[in-house]
Amino acid sequence: MLGADAMAKCLETEGVKAVFGYPGVAICPFFNSMLSVNIRRILVRTEQNAAHAASGYARITGGVGVCVATSGPGATNLITGIATAYADSIPLVCITGQVDSSLLGSDVFQEADITGAAESFVKYSYLVRNAEDIPRIFKEAFHIASTGRKGPVLIDVPIDVQNSTITKFKYPEEVNLRTYKPTVKGHAVQVGKVIKALSKAEKPVICAGGGVILSGAETELRNFSHKHNIPVVSTMMGISAMSTEDPLYFGMVGNNGKPYANRAMNEADLIMMIGARVADRAISQPDLVTANSVLVHIDVDPAEIGKNVGPSIPIVGDIKAIFEDLATYTLNVDYSDWVSALNEYKKQLPPRKKPRPEYVDPAEFIRILSEKLDEDAVYVADVGQNQMWSCGYHIVKHGRFLTSGGMGTMGYSIPAAIGVRAADPKRQIVAVCGDGSFQMSMMELATMQQHKLPIKIIILRNGYLGLVREYQYNTYKANYSVVDLTGSPDFSKLASAYDIPCVRAENMEGIEGLIEDFLGIDGPAIMDVNIDPLDMVK
Repeated sequence: MLGADAMAKCLETEGVKAVFGYPGVAICPFFNSMLSVNIRRILVRTEQNAAHAASGYARITGGVGVCVATSGPGATNLITGIATAYADSIPLVCITGQVDSSLLGSDVFQEADITGAAESFVKYSYLVRNAEDIPRIFKEAFHIASTGRKGPVLIDVPIDVQNSTITKFKYPEEVNLRTYKPTVKGHAVQVGKVIKALSKAEKPVICAGGGVILSGAETELRNFSHKHNIPVVSTMMGISAMSTEDPLYFGMVGNNGKPYANRAMNEADLIMMIGARVADRAISQPDLVTANSVLVHIDVDPAEIGKNVGPSIPIVGDIKAIFEDLATYTLNVDYSDWVSALNEYKKQLPPRKKPRPEYVDPAEFIRILSEKLDEDAVYVADVGQNQMWSCGYHIVKHGRFLTSGGMGTMGYSIPAAIGVRAADPKRQIVAVCGDGSFQMSMMELATMQQHKLPIKIIILRNGYLGLVREYQYNTYKANYSVVDLTGSPDFSKLASAYDIPCVRAENMEGIEGLIEDFLGIDGPAIMDVNIDPLDMVK
């Protein structure tokens, strides 16, 4: 077989069901070989969105997402999507075509050193020189992407290697990399220290990060929390690790989090930071928060532990495995007074000011939308004010909440929702974005139509890059610069051009029925929601 045939066969052997990409001459042999395997090929309209779609696919399946691009600008267009996945530890295998290997370094047409350019945003990268190495490289790439701290791996394949003949195809059954041995099992002594610290604590709190979900440890977290009556807060990426209405869940922490969640962190005498990097968006002053508390930091990546704050009890390992170890211990504790105090703080939350009646209240809109969604719906939030409102007011039942956290990449929601739909055609999927972020990926309406992906898109339209406008209002006394979105299209006419239904919500009158009608549309649909241009997240 050809090297390109081997590439397709490797993906089939790994159980890949869909790839997202954009062809070009340097990757054409591979796409030709993909015709012979039972893998869905989804054409996006720009390469960055191939990586975002692969991200949505990976996050719902729990496996590895695959995106593909050609050499030169095709490959470089992938970088933002790769960086987005890297920041949120999403496992991807990113395949790029490359010019003929004999021409590398000659600055020929559409040559780009993509392995060098993407080095900061991948766990590992390969430049394939010999077609015989393809099975080994693909096996290693999937292993590296999906183990330890998950993340993207890049495979760059020159066109002549794709067209070379492989004498014998044998896909390896296992991987044994001498320099890559991620820790899975938590140290027993450290696990025992956690139990001992919990037995002495009076005000413990668990802060769940995205690592809980990546490890598939949601059930273990919930069981541990309920067994010992320990309150839980989350980072943005940890949203949906607990049901929003779980009596022990107290919301998202951080600058845009719930005041009572931040108060829980500030008053706790023991913080279990699980699968979170203790970054500035979640904890702006970690040394102050942890000054009077015991910090337990559990993460699969040893580089994260101690990077931003020194933990009292560090544990390196897979979160699911560590929770399984913690569950074997018995604790004789009573944290009911602490939980009651947090519930009182929750009641003291001041009511959010209502916007003017001629507009839709985004907070109330998202709350009503959440109630109308299916129990297992997937809600994909974009970046900007829409993300903050979504984090604050979306009600997670038994579904998932996806967004771009670490990189905060605008335009993420629609292509990620495409990946989700390709992975799970039965679940209800809603992508929520602002009019700014929508225009960064509105070309993917064509992808939705071409591949019959019935995604519901909600545009919270306020005519501004809202979060930047809000920052300029607070920082520069309302001196606005380059945030006015005047010139944006009529979204109903744009939807009509793609033969997609569009409904408009001008204000809160009849909003429940309008949302029900919108969600009941058969196939893709867009909802254009009129938001007060001067509304604030807080």
